[in-house]
Amino acid sequence: MARADRQGSRSDASRGGASRNTASPTRDRDRFGRFTEVVARGMGTPWFLLGLTMFVLLWMGWNTFAPANLQFDRADYGFIALTLVLSLQASYAAPLILLAQNRQDDRDRVQIEQDRQRAERNLADTEYLAREVVALRLAMSDMASKEFIRSELRALVEELDARDADEDEGANAAG
Repeated sequence: MARADRQGSRSDASRGGASRNTASPTRDRDRFGRFTEVVARGMGTPWFLLGLTMFVLLWMGWNTFAPANLQFDRADYGFIALTLVLSLQASYAAPLILLAQNRQDDRDRVQIEQDRQRAERNLADTEYLAREVVALRLAMSDMASKEFIRSELRALVEELDARDADEDEGANAAG
């Protein structure tokens, strides 16, 4: 008994650590939320409306035209059971639809926040690139243009030609 107390185990508890069947409340909430979305999405389809209409028509037809001993919801009492079934369906449908809408609102809120952050990053990147383009333009305006370099080279060539001509005249005069 002392050994069992040291290990902290009980005879009715599993010995493999945490049970694998226990789910976190967040996971259960998420599973229930997905269920509500499936139900809400299903209720918004034409097939659901068609199926519900067929169910109601069959119910009413059976309880109107079937032999009296086989009817379970008599028409002369106003289809009380059908009214109860439809009221029960509506009383569960409304909260399920609201839960699904709340989950969608939460997802939309997260998506809007992510879009806002992405827009801020894009704006910052655009502003950075605009500053870089301006810096490049300023650097380019400080650089010598192709025409300026050509004119400077022509002036140097003319100066060298003039110097060579002066040296040739000086050599001819001395010689």
